[in-house]
Amino acid sequence: MNLSLELAKEDLKPVFENLMQLYIYDFSEFIPTDLKADGKFAPYPALDSYWEQPGIRFPYLVKSADTIVGFVLVRQIISEEKNYFSIAEFFILRSHRRKGWGSIVAQLAFDLHKGNWEVYQWNTNLPAQLFWRTVITRYTGGDYYEFSRDGKLVQVFYNQ
Repeated sequence: MNLSLELAKEDLKPVFENLMQLYIYDFSEFIPTDLKADGKFAPYPALDSYWEQPGIRFPYLVKSADTIVGFVLVRQIISEEKNYFSIAEFFILRSHRRKGWGSIVAQLAFDLHKGNWEVYQWNTNLPAQLFWRTVITRYTGGDYYEFSRDGKLVQVFYNQ
């Protein structure tokens, strides 16, 4: 297993647009969404910003050797009150799940961005909550806290 995160240049945006259709389909189990008349889901509204705001938004392709197996969208939130990183979207193809790859990919993302983190899951997405609690507990040795806000569960931690 040779997993890596590759920061994607803008010419790979169509790959993200295609993968996003699979992601939205998977996610529709937890957040209802409908197909448009052309049989596709609506485009991910913030995707362009990942190339318009370098240094604040980070589009990563997940690769195993040279094969794309998913993506991670990381963003940095900077306000007067807070400065933290967040996993905006996280996707591993179904054929590559349950191999421990998601945990490895999450740890790679955390390692690339040192500092404060907040990781969110919809309250309806119980599998994601279990996944992120497990990953963050391992990564931090249990040194994190969580709370609910606006229909989401949030884990907060700091990595050096």
